[in-house]
Amino acid sequence: MEKRIGLKRMMFLWVFTAVFAVQAVGQRTPERVEPPFWWADMHHSELQIKVYGENIGQTRVKIDHPGVKLKEVVAVESPNYLFLYLDLADAAPGTFEIQFVEGRRTRYAYNYELRQRKQDARYHKGFDASDAIYLLMPDRFANGNPALDNLPGMMEKVDRNDPNARQGGDIQGIIDNLDHIAGMGFTAIWVNPLLENNQPRYSYHGYATTDFYNVDARFGGNEDFRRLVQEAEKKGVKIIKDKIFNHCGHHHWWMKDLPMADWINQWDSFTRTTYRMSTIVDPHVAKADYKRMMDGWFDTNMPDLNQRNRLLATYLIQNSVWWIEYTGIHGIRMDTQPYADKDFMADWGAYLMAEYPNFNIVGESWSGNPAMTSYFQGGRDRHDGYNSNIPSVFDFALYDAVGQAFQEEQGWASGMMRLYNTLSLDFLYSDPYNLVVFGDNHDTDRILTRVGDDMDKLKMAIAFLVTTRGIPQFYTGIETMESAYEHDGHGVLRVTFPGGFPGDEVNAFTREGRTAEQNEIVDYLSHLLNFRKDKEVLHYGKLMQFVPENNIYVYFRYNEDETIMVVLNNNDSEMELDTRRFAEATKGYNQATDVISNRNFRGFGNWTLPAKTTLVLELK
Repeated sequence: MEKRIGLKRMMFLWVFTAVFAVQAVGQRTPERVEPPFWWADMHHSELQIKVYGENIGQTRVKIDHPGVKLKEVVAVESPNYLFLYLDLADAAPGTFEIQFVEGRRTRYAYNYELRQRKQDARYHKGFDASDAIYLLMPDRFANGNPALDNLPGMMEKVDRNDPNARQGGDIQGIIDNLDHIAGMGFTAIWVNPLLENNQPRYSYHGYATTDFYNVDARFGGNEDFRRLVQEAEKKGVKIIKDKIFNHCGHHHWWMKDLPMADWINQWDSFTRTTYRMSTIVDPHVAKADYKRMMDGWFDTNMPDLNQRNRLLATYLIQNSVWWIEYTGIHGIRMDTQPYADKDFMADWGAYLMAEYPNFNIVGESWSGNPAMTSYFQGGRDRHDGYNSNIPSVFDFALYDAVGQAFQEEQGWASGMMRLYNTLSLDFLYSDPYNLVVFGDNHDTDRILTRVGDDMDKLKMAIAFLVTTRGIPQFYTGIETMESAYEHDGHGVLRVTFPGGFPGDEVNAFTREGRTAEQNEIVDYLSHLLNFRKDKEVLHYGKLMQFVPENNIYVYFRYNEDETIMVVLNNNDSEMELDTRRFAEATKGYNQATDVISNRNFRGFGNWTLPAKTTLVLELK
């Protein structure tokens, strides 16, 4: 009898083990889970998880963990996706299992991690007017790890003979040269996009994302990016991440299997955007013109994302939060801000600034009309009640003025009057002191080209950008006095930095590797930026400007404690300047010292100004 019972037990255990083994073999991890992990104690307690796997949309979801509530499960047109909405308000850090059940069988399972959030993460400090930004394109800056140049599975390989191909720059190259950037006085780096761009060509620039959760392996990967943020912080430098929500790359993994048809803006045939930003603010706009501007594609290889889709909108918003929390970045530069759905952008801005009250975002709103540009800076309602909730935008109107002012004689609205007139429209902005001011970037003519390849005019433009209101930004290559027109091609515009790549004959990261003129510009820029670094008056001080006369522009930055006077003489000859005209700003002071030359001026009367000269004066 006992033998029979024992045999039955053995048979039961054998059957149970066999069934369990079959289940274990059939149970897989989903192909993709995004975001791959999250954090407890976030300001926003709802989390969307996008899960991708074969026929996963036909499964039931089971989560049994204290504090984790499954609020909603959304199946979509493609059977290979599920979108889960969790309430994590009462969840503690730890790991919980998400089961995807089909019948009695668990088809997929994923151990989802909720990490412990850093105590100060919510109040993480972003970039602001105390910073000076250095813009670099990682593929063109420096190659710190040549082993990453050509990797299996990545379509485009490095070709140093083709200026429009990948050159091999990477994150390690940036880390290796942080001292060069910090030494010039820069306190922030805007890094062009690092996310995977596994495209067959033109993948180097990074603006055709093929994976929103992974840094391109040819740049080094996610952990390298996080290490960059940490190493930069040690040197007093913040990192600003470039993001693109208007479009993705046509080789993005989801393009082979879209969750739903309206995930992207689709047309009967390829339809390019009109680039007519005026249709966004036009009270008389035709709906057809508005739709083509907003839903048209940037290019055949850049599908236009439909942020009106609730699932996609949440996905993109949480992607930004994930990168901020995971890496500790200090800001985001949002590419082509006006081309994404404007209500989505407002929701995105509000969400991020509620989660990180001290963070900063700068939007690319490319228009030389300050009325247009100001519309996209958040902080107050516009004529139609719109508020983007994005704290900063690039000052493209001032960019235009810089490229013209130093090339012209003064007329009613030309020459130095262009700078004055542009700044006189600051009333249009909710916060003009939080604008990013610049003379060039990776998409424009080089600043040296824009001032006629004139060394003295370049110095004037640099001094103006460093001392006017806002956050100054300079593009890699100003140190080597690069000169190029955008219309000659982006490969020429975005040349590699000398000394950053194996086989380079000169190393412009060193003083010995630069020419005398290049060192003169580096010294000039470094002197001004390092002076600015500790001058609160140039960060947050008010601006007072005087109408230019005889093509001489004079303005002041001041606060309760100090005053800085700037004089720009944009003439080819020596000029006399009667400084008694500026008594309103100089009252209480009797001398001035030029921080560039250490020249002293005693009393405010007639001053003699050399041709094409700049004075940055501390009043005493």
